[in-house]
Amino acid sequence: MFKIMLCCSAGMSTSMLVRKMLEEANQRGLAVEIEAYGVSEFDTQFPQYQVVLLGPQVKYMLKTLSEKAATRGIPVQSIDPMDYGMQRGDKVLDYALSLINAVH
Repeated sequence: MFKIMLCCSAGMSTSMLVRKMLEEANQRGLAVEIEAYGVSEFDTQFPQYQVVLLGPQVKYMLKTLSEKAATRGIPVQSIDPMDYGMQRGDKVLDYALSLINAVH
């Protein structure tokens, strides 16, 4: 099972994208767990996931958050603003899976 965490300022705007990603994973028959959290929950939640994707509104925190997650070998990257804005669940899912596969 792939475990993907999305992170934004409050966890609300990414929840729609999570839904699109889950729909795409279901169509592909992939076992995934995808959850959205606010950045305030990052420290307690990230160790449970294989990858963390940041919404554009918290991209400025990429360096700080990726340094924290690096201690556990968990990649942190920002979501492409166009894919985020257009709610391209397929593209964001592919990106998350590519980051997981690069590490494992």
